[in-house]
Amino acid sequence: MERVTTALAPAPTLRIGPIELDAPVVLAPMAGITNTAFRRLCREYGAGLYVSEMITTRALVERNATTMRLITHHESETPRSIQLYGVDPATTEAAVRLLVEEDRADHIDLNFGCPVPKVTRKGGGAALPWKLGLFRDIVTRAARAAGDIPLTVKMRKGIDADHLTYLDAGRIAEDAGVAAVALHARTASEFYSGQADWSAIARLKEAVTGVPVLGNGDIWSADDAARMMDETGCDGVVVGRGCLGRPWLFGDLARALGGPGAAPAEPVDATLGFVSRAFRRHAELLVEFFEDEDRGCRDIRKHVAWYFKGYPVGGELRASLATASSLAEIDDLLATLDADAPYPGSAAEGQRGRAGTPKRPALPDRWLESRELSAEATTAIAEAELDHSGG
Repeated sequence: MERVTTALAPAPTLRIGPIELDAPVVLAPMAGITNTAFRRLCREYGAGLYVSEMITTRALVERNATTMRLITHHESETPRSIQLYGVDPATTEAAVRLLVEEDRADHIDLNFGCPVPKVTRKGGGAALPWKLGLFRDIVTRAARAAGDIPLTVKMRKGIDADHLTYLDAGRIAEDAGVAAVALHARTASEFYSGQADWSAIARLKEAVTGVPVLGNGDIWSADDAARMMDETGCDGVVVGRGCLGRPWLFGDLARALGGPGAAPAEPVDATLGFVSRAFRRHAELLVEFFEDEDRGCRDIRKHVAWYFKGYPVGGELRASLATASSLAEIDDLLATLDADAPYPGSAAEGQRGRAGTPKRPALPDRWLESRELSAEATTAIAEAELDHSGG
């Protein structure tokens, strides 16, 4: 049986604006992962707030077809949560207004934490809070446009150890009227490497006192989440890579942190049969989401290694699952597994997904020379807004 989490008193209910969560847990947006299918699957196991993939504001305002599909929620999803990435105050405001006026979201999050070079190179993501005035303008206008819909901010510690931004950004966001702030306790230069600096979450909690502070980074189990909340005093946790191939983690989290009825009373017995059924359900939901069996089965392929980490599933069978093109083919392959094989313990735990290595962040020329926008920086921002990839 999968290890039982440490018994702690349930955490206080987390409120994000008018939204009251049964468990103080948020699914972090992950590109190519947190589509409707995965969000629905996680929701079936536990409680919390389940956020969409990152959506670019320019693509949304232009009503890019791919983007409009990504912001569509299944009728079972409530509250509906969408994360936006934008670098221009006017475009971000327009995107928020569109979501509100067309009743497409119950919660909106702004991304200021993405460390990917193609984003930071143009001044977006984790690079943007360095420009204090621009950050303040974006968040203030977005919060105003959101009205009664709660707006939150997710960010990193900063660009690197010498250019930290999170305390300034947290205070600015609080003053601008956001409903909560979330911190991934790494800098952009760290990417996902090393160990998250949970002490930064505690410092942010001391600096931001009027709205909830959420912590993110190195939550691989419910024990980790409980320990983060205990050590930092944060009001809730944001879980990303820890749930890859383990959507039932949200049940563990709800049992450890949530109120009565937040999750089934009994912890999961994560036998190979249980994991196989979760994998099959994920594939089924992807087929429904894409409305295309072949595409859905192709999309589940990247999840194979995560689901079966540590389990006795041979390389040949893993390769076959990673090339299956129909649900029937997946069923035939899963039927060959030993459904009674027990949870493998530590072999299935720990880090999931790519960590990367520390690297010098890609930034616009002379970005770090001033915390205010120069003419060159303004040009870089304008170019970033031309990116309308659809999230």
